[in-house]
Amino acid sequence: MSSPLPHAPHRRPRAATRRRAVPLLMLAVLLVGTLLGGCARVRTALAVQPDDTVVGEIVVATPEKGPDDKGPQITVPPALAGDVDVSTYRQDGYTGSLLRFSGLTFDQVSTLTGAAGPAGDRSQLTLHRAGNRVQVSGKVDLTTVPVDKADFQLKISFPGQVIDTNGDAESGTISWTFTPGEVGDISATVAYPDPNAPSPVSWTLGLGALVAVAAGAVVVMARRTRNPPLTRSIR
Repeated sequence: MSSPLPHAPHRRPRAATRRRAVPLLMLAVLLVGTLLGGCARVRTALAVQPDDTVVGEIVVATPEKGPDDKGPQITVPPALAGDVDVSTYRQDGYTGSLLRFSGLTFDQVSTLTGAAGPAGDRSQLTLHRAGNRVQVSGKVDLTTVPVDKADFQLKISFPGQVIDTNGDAESGTISWTFTPGEVGDISATVAYPDPNAPSPVSWTLGLGALVAVAAGAVVVMARRTRNPPLTRSIR
């Protein structure tokens, strides 16, 4: 992407669906370029949040043929109609659709795959959390796409450190540019805290409370054993 990720409309964050491989929209949308032919622009910019929700924008466009040409029109699944904003995209002689969203879970982003049409198995992307690391893997098969005016890009920003990737990494953001006529592989490992893991402070406070309760119980029992209550004898 030649421009930074714009501010997406504010949405209330949702609890992320995690610990599973999740197919995301960006690569399914990339396949739209295959369906449209070589003259296409498909740019996806995502920002994974510390709570494992996703903010992003997706551009799907083709060269403008005239003032009335609207380019590719993307239909958002009804279940996400209130969570994704779709507007007209016109830039650099291209026209089409611009999708913007925020606060989506991995599953909700996966649901958006339907907006890309018959994506098939030619594009794949998965995010999988293992402790404090997130594994990113996938591929984009553009072997049937001509090279004429083709522009396919993917950018993902993470709230942590990029440990390893086959893309271009800079300051927590990884970029891939895919070449028509080839299969592009996607691979990355990113480290940032698991949002569902108990914090060290919580562990410390919880352990401290448990120790205090246990110690109090021991003291009470010891006092009762050493100083049994006096009973009045009955004559």
